[in-house]
Amino acid sequence: MKQLLMALGLALSTSAFAATETYNIDAGHSFANFSIRHVVAKTTGSFNDVTGLIKIDRDNLTNSSVNAKIAVASVSTRHAKRDEHIQKPDYLDAVQFGEMTFFSTKVEAKSATEGVMTGQLTLHGVTKEIQVPFKVLGFGADPWGGQRAGFEGHTLIKASDYGFAWMKKPNSPVGDEVEITLLIEGVKAK
Repeated sequence: MKQLLMALGLALSTSAFAATETYNIDAGHSFANFSIRHVVAKTTGSFNDVTGLIKIDRDNLTNSSVNAKIAVASVSTRHAKRDEHIQKPDYLDAVQFGEMTFFSTKVEAKSATEGVMTGQLTLHGVTKEIQVPFKVLGFGADPWGGQRAGFEGHTLIKASDYGFAWMKKPNSPVGDEVEITLLIEGVKAK
């Protein structure tokens, strides 16, 4: 088709034929960071085992999608006893609910590099629709001969929406709102 249109003398930009690119989430360079109220301050941490696929159309972000998994046991708050405690049944219950998943259902572009992704987050056995405002940080070659893409997203969820009850306990030091920051690096699939 492209050759036919060019033979007819029609000028075409290469972006008119750009395809959706697929990137594997690099677990070694991707993080799901969180912040939650603790007593009168906030505690932060990360889930360090983030995997999945990102499909992105650089020319039309609305054609993009994400399918990701996060291993609950990969939680790190830089405090080993706390990490062990929050994996138990009274908090994350990492044995029964070993992973959380997210798959997008819609992307709304705000600009060529920003948008809002709507999707289904499954956490603690409960699935809810969430929205994740995001930025495309860039694309480039890595030192190993591959191509990479960077993304950042932010959202806020309520733990109570996912069946967690820790904030309902009398004098609970832990809050309900969880601020999430996603720092994602993808390696282009070959």
